[in-house]
Amino acid sequence: MGAAAEGLTTDDGRRTLAPPGRRRVTVLARQQFGAYAVLRVADPGGPPPRPGQFAMLAAVERWGGGDGERPFLPRAFSVLRARPGELEFLLEDVGPGTNRLAELEPGDGLWVLGPLGIGFGVAASELAGRRALLVGGGVGIAPLAILQDELTASGAGATVLLGFRDGLHSAGAALLRETRIATDDGSHGHEGLVTDLLAEELDRDPAAVVYACGPPPMLEAVRVLCAEREVPAQLALESGMACGFGACFGCVVPTRDGYVRLCLDGPVLDADRLDSALTPGAGH
Repeated sequence: MGAAAEGLTTDDGRRTLAPPGRRRVTVLARQQFGAYAVLRVADPGGPPPRPGQFAMLAAVERWGGGDGERPFLPRAFSVLRARPGELEFLLEDVGPGTNRLAELEPGDGLWVLGPLGIGFGVAASELAGRRALLVGGGVGIAPLAILQDELTASGAGATVLLGFRDGLHSAGAALLRETRIATDDGSHGHEGLVTDLLAEELDRDPAAVVYACGPPPMLEAVRVLCAEREVPAQLALESGMACGFGACFGCVVPTRDGYVRLCLDGPVLDADRLDSALTPGAGH
């Protein structure tokens, strides 16, 4: 077994290298959480991902082709949770690709390429005595679950702030622990934006590091709030990906250092590298 399959990490521990080529895994379970579905798959040959890394997924059977059967390309999903020999992914049925994945049943096959990209930095050098604030919106809560698991295991702990459009979607909050919730319609928790909760937390105690994932307007609000208070933040961005390993240049976004490919240099970027988190083509 090569170094990648053994879980070799690079980039200060923020990237686990993926084995070459995609691998076939088996769906173990599919569980519904309101508007979201969680796929749990057996992955005995895959290395453990870092929080914030992602994988390219495609159903083995009936994945694109004649008579308008979309999609043809795999879809990128952050790892929700990882256990020895197992991975979990969070899905919302919003189009042809997610619809097909959300139909998968135990025993079905799934193609997985990953883990890919650079994840969150949670070493002592990143936290440096600060508390961790996890901020998620919609399906962007996914990489925060595996991040919370790692922080809890290290004894660091975290404050978790989650935002959803309504009560149906807020059922996804059950995937994390000890959360504060905001909903657009006020049906669960604070009525308003999750960034309202973030502003409260930072005004109370700005000695924090913020880890965030969600739709671009939310990430931009997080970036601005943290910049105003000189609070370090790491943002998991999203952009269209066709390959996941840098060949197609479909996920290029601008930074203060020039353009980067999110699949290689992200999806997690330090907020101070960005003039804006509102990148063309991004969004859930």
